[in-house]
Amino acid sequence: MRRPWTGCGTALVTPFFSDGSVDERAVRRLARRQIDAGIHFLVPCGTTGESPTLTEDERVRIVGLVVEEAAGQVPVLAGAGGYDTREVVHVAGRMLQAGANGLLSVTPYYNKPTPEGLYQHYRAIAESVPLPIVVYNVPGRTGVNVDPVTLMRLSTIPGVTGVKEASGNMGQMCEVCRFAPEGFAVLSGDDSLTLPIMSIGGVGVISVASNAMPAEMARMVEYAERGDFAAARGLHNTLMPFMTVNFIEANPIPIKAAMSLMGLLEERYRLPMVPPQPASRQKIASVLESIAGVEGAPSSERSRTAAR
Repeated sequence: MRRPWTGCGTALVTPFFSDGSVDERAVRRLARRQIDAGIHFLVPCGTTGESPTLTEDERVRIVGLVVEEAAGQVPVLAGAGGYDTREVVHVAGRMLQAGANGLLSVTPYYNKPTPEGLYQHYRAIAESVPLPIVVYNVPGRTGVNVDPVTLMRLSTIPGVTGVKEASGNMGQMCEVCRFAPEGFAVLSGDDSLTLPIMSIGGVGVISVASNAMPAEMARMVEYAERGDFAAARGLHNTLMPFMTVNFIEANPIPIKAAMSLMGLLEERYRLPMVPPQPASRQKIASVLESIAGVEGAPSSERSRTAAR
């Protein structure tokens, strides 16, 4: 049995209808495509899922749909974070009821808590629900960094079992992997840094790119898990242009545009997210075209077939 929160987990996009409502059928279809492609776990209602624009009921409903579609085949790590600890505790309880297997909880943003505030925040969540918690550290979005000393203190809280590290600071990531206790999952929060992190003790990635290319991202991580870094690097090099172009504009704008070009969903966003600029869309299309014929990368036609 694979240890939970290892390998490649997909930070799922949220599909919408033209009127802005959640396309529940597409939620199920996209989750099923991930599972059938061999992804290791699913992460609905995070940043890539446009969680700031989803209502509480929508988030709980989406998690429930993904849990139903997964049917125990892969675990579901539900997004449940925010800047109001009481509200996060409340939502965590609802995610437990919806069947989530764990929580991905971003650090409080905007109010910029101290290290002691972070500790008390995560302790309150952990004491409220019997679910494993993965800390999401993304200072570029939140304005607060979980430094290695603070993270190691958080790891002493029963229930805090891992971190999605998206600081972009490789020195910090090295320190985190160096001092992480046995069994504490260090996951890359950036597709392009997956292999570097795994080479120093990380256990996988929570991926944006795998929305479009789940089999390829899962295989890359599995190569690294087996110590076959030559094969992993080969696939990494193939996918690197796509990993990079997904951040040509704010996530999830590029990945949704790419998935639309691949025939996987209707390209809909909720404000303040908007479609990419024409130059960005052309770059995304060019990258998809450039890797479509490369061994190990999916073709648009195969992706469209998977979408049906």
